[in-house]
Amino acid sequence: MACEKQDIQNKNSILIIDDEKINLQILARILGSEYTIYTAANGLDGIEIAKNCKPDLILLDILIPGMDGYETLIELKSCAETKHIRVIFITSLNNSEDEEKGLSLEAADYITKPFSDNVVKLRVQNQIQIINQFRFIEHHGMIDQLTNIPNRRGFDNRLQIEWNHAIREKTPISILMMDIDNFKYLNDTYGHQWGDIVLQKTAEVFLSSLKRSGDLVARWGGEEFVVLLPNTPQSGAIDIAERIRVNLENTMIPYTSDQVLKITISIGVNSLIPLQSTSVSDFISDADKRLYHVKQTGKNGVHYL
Repeated sequence: MACEKQDIQNKNSILIIDDEKINLQILARILGSEYTIYTAANGLDGIEIAKNCKPDLILLDILIPGMDGYETLIELKSCAETKHIRVIFITSLNNSEDEEKGLSLEAADYITKPFSDNVVKLRVQNQIQIINQFRFIEHHGMIDQLTNIPNRRGFDNRLQIEWNHAIREKTPISILMMDIDNFKYLNDTYGHQWGDIVLQKTAEVFLSSLKRSGDLVARWGGEEFVVLLPNTPQSGAIDIAERIRVNLENTMIPYTSDQVLKITISIGVNSLIPLQSTSVSDFISDADKRLYHVKQTGKNGVHYL
């Protein structure tokens, strides 16, 4: 479908990539009243439409002819014009290996066939809500000006969305509380200007270490940062925390023409499947206690229960 100019300022847009005409018709019926719908029957056409139309969300069938859904997703994520578009896989495949593969390639969610109208609507609504929340954060002073990532207010807004989704879907949610080691000493020794460079570089390492579009890193305050990992159990959160720690430890920050400086980070991890009675404050506080444990026992580490 061509990207025609329409009076759709208040509508989000969705691209559906599926070779089965009946599936396109069903999804268009379910979603068409709320969203602007574009369609494609194969991966190559879908990629081209994504580049031209810039949809807010893509629903991508795995079993499409030629370039399959996995290959299409890899191509979308490697292209600067489309890499930030969130993708939900639609599939008749229903096993943990397929889901794990899709999530490892940065798929935001899964919808299985045969379609349930309510499930399709809810999963799409959740992703659209996150997309719109990102835009809200960007336009309402929720971005940290130094590091160009969400600030604490932006994080709190996003956490509420993901927390409610985790309760509704009974899925795990994880948080990483992180603190740059010896930052006050570095700031005092090398100056505040260099301290700002450290904070900026640290934020860049965090962003490059996160693979899924739904993961969020924010500046908590000072030299503290926080990562929110929706639909992530403890094992996955620990892997991501260790990846961040190693990536930062291996980062060299130029100080003079013949001197580089290295920094490390301490990380506290907390993961759970929240209930209506579960406290968000306790969720954050428990991660902070684990961060404190790392700071007290040698730093440059990851702690979890």
